Amino acid sequence: MDVAGKVVLITGAARGIGAETARRLAREGARLALVGLEGEQLRQVAAECGGRAWEADVTDREALERAVGEVVDHYGGIDVLVANAGVAATGFIRSMDPAAFERVIEVNLLGVWRTVRACLPHLIASRGYCLVVSSLAAIVHIPGNAAYSAAKAGCEAFADSLRAEVRHLGVDVGTAYFSWISTDMVNSADEHPVFGPLRAGMPGLASKKYPVSAVGKAVVRGITRRARAVHVPSWVGALKLVRALAPRIVERQARGLVPAADREMAANDLSGLVGPGGTAAGKP
Repeated sequence: MDVAGKVVLITGAARGIGAETARRLAREGARLALVGLEGEQLRQVAAECGGRAWEADVTDREALERAVGEVVDHYGGIDVLVANAGVAATGFIRSMDPAAFERVIEVNLLGVWRTVRACLPHLIASRGYCLVVSSLAAIVHIPGNAAYSAAKAGCEAFADSLRAEVRHLGVDVGTAYFSWISTDMVNSADEHPVFGPLRAGMPGLASKKYPVSAVGKAVVRGITRRARAVHVPSWVGALKLVRALAPRIVERQARGLVPAADREMAANDLSGLVGPGGTAAGKP
């Protein structure tokens, strides 16, 4: 796919991966429809990209459908969807704020479903491409990250089913798997008094952060290839082949790290959504 002139709708485009992808696609001549919260930030990114911004919460079906309708009215259709909007929350299951846990599922999984459902008729009309942003967390389920892992594993399963359902209609579906990326969300989580040290204590490549520019580059390449999967870094793709081993490895590593962290989280009110995106998504 040559993205020049193509209409690309990106959710969660106010910052991080969504904004970086939008800027790179703009340089390739794509026409950008940016959907998300943080209206002022979103409009600034849209202005940089020569695109348009639509402020909408992906968990609000009516607002999302209205935004998608306005995108189609403005541009005439949608060729590519990047279902990227997502939030994260820190916390262990037994002591986590239930509202924060459920908000992660609502945004990261149900938000993807609602976004895809609203855009799908237009992708079918254009025989377009849909990229669902999942995560390494769909493959490796670490302690303190249950809500995010559950939602992203759900995104992976959703994309697999969707791919089989719409291929005969000319729509290709990709799934994106990213490790820790240097975004406001991850950087904010690193500042957490419990989760930050827990993540930093992960062995080897498991704790390394990668630049958001690497993700933007990979996503644009994935779109042009209508790729089935996008991995950053590349070793994430190989890890998928041995995912059956991941739970036991995580459990072994957690033995020395989790008990003290769990006690601190249970004794103090330290769970909740992280980063500016989490703050925006957590507002009523």
